Amino acid sequence: MAVIALTSASGSPGVTTTAVGLALLWPRPVLLVEADPTGGSAILAGYFRGLREYDVGLVEIALSASPVSDALRDIVRPIAGTHVSFIAGTRARTQAKALRDIWAPLAEALADLESSGQDAIIDAGRLGLSGSPQALLDAADLSLLVSRSSLPALSATRSWADALARPPLDLRQSGLLLIGEGQPYGAREVAAVVDMPVIATLVDDRESASVFHRGAPPPRHFETGSLTRSLQSAIEAIQGLISRRRDGLLEGAHS
Repeated sequence: MAVIALTSASGSPGVTTTAVGLALLWPRPVLLVEADPTGGSAILAGYFRGLREYDVGLVEIALSASPVSDALRDIVRPIAGTHVSFIAGTRARTQAKALRDIWAPLAEALADLESSGQDAIIDAGRLGLSGSPQALLDAADLSLLVSRSSLPALSATRSWADALARPPLDLRQSGLLLIGEGQPYGAREVAAVVDMPVIATLVDDRESASVFHRGAPPPRHFETGSLTRSLQSAIEAIQGLISRRRDGLLEGAHS
């Protein structure tokens, strides 16, 4: 299917939580890549509640003498009971600079996963940070700027929207993933203000989100609850958008 990257403009709108939630509900085998340069794996400390110790991660790819595509196979770790595998991020922010030269070859390696029936979801952290994985964002089939609908969040998101802008005929696309629509602004208002399409929206259900954020026990009716439903709708929107874009450009090339 594709490589999807998630990032944010400021604060903590829920990029990691959303990336974990999308991955666990993704209908195909998927690789979750923790590329946030801030350090300290939010997935190991959050979703795994600190019970899973750091084994290997992106730094080991950077230190490997093998090509990134080969090193990748030794770094990936499964999440038991799911069709998700993951790559842990850095243990400290000071390690981010060691990853500077792997982002571009890693982007190529992730794109090649599609031929084996696997997709990739990237947690790219916050835009503008030292060591930010810009090459992953640039190469992703779809880069999503995650934002809440409050005025401070939208102000920052609008300021950074041009960093993800794509030319009209580019195969790669970008857009917004809005959390908490209507609190207070709706998707249409947000798209107009930020000048970027809202690809999907997620409900702001913090109790259910804590399952992905800190490995909390699922609340009652979690599997059929509002957050799960909105994540499933987001996945459908993401997959549909990428498929339509590819099909449209392919038809245009043959016309």
